[in-house]
Amino acid sequence: MIDPYFGADARAFFGVVAAVVSCIAYLPYLRDLTAGTTKPQRSSWLVWTVLSSISFASQVAEGASASLLYAGIQCAGTAFIFAFAIRRGAGHFFRGADAVVLGAAACGLFAWYFTDSAVWALCISCGISLAGGTVTVAKAYARPETETQSFWTISMVAACFAVASVGAWDVVLLIYPAYLLTLKAAVVLALYLGRRHPAPAVVAA
Repeated sequence: MIDPYFGADARAFFGVVAAVVSCIAYLPYLRDLTAGTTKPQRSSWLVWTVLSSISFASQVAEGASASLLYAGIQCAGTAFIFAFAIRRGAGHFFRGADAVVLGAAACGLFAWYFTDSAVWALCISCGISLAGGTVTVAKAYARPETETQSFWTISMVAACFAVASVGAWDVVLLIYPAYLLTLKAAVVLALYLGRRHPAPAVVAA
């Protein structure tokens, strides 16, 4: 039996808050994206779109409840941003670090396909997604002006509520929101360091 650390009412509350805050986070990002000031890294958002869909499906299969709303918002949001990134994003699909990331993601997906454990499947998918995030973290540091800091900061707060919404020490359900918290925090830190200590090299758009 899994020991709950929050009751059902608290889990539902945190789940709704996580979803609402996550939706709010996308507003400034979409504003800057349409204005052309924010340029999402194409390879990162492609990986995130595929893997957020897998993670969402895995949570459905594992019986997630309150935390499922947040996962669904993340899945829809990443797909929407990727659609914009195809024409207005930065980076390339088949060159440089982006190609390496996508190649690693493809290998990881191959391993995921033959994994019959929900825990390992989520670990593999989140690991691939973090790898995909490395090019966005690098761009956030090298070119912080091409990312919307408020989006990443608010998303980090949403991820904290998502962790709380799981409500129990269930590794399978905690992996995804905990990974998202780690990813958002890494981008926020990269943006902070990039603005304080500008990188000597520029990531190609």
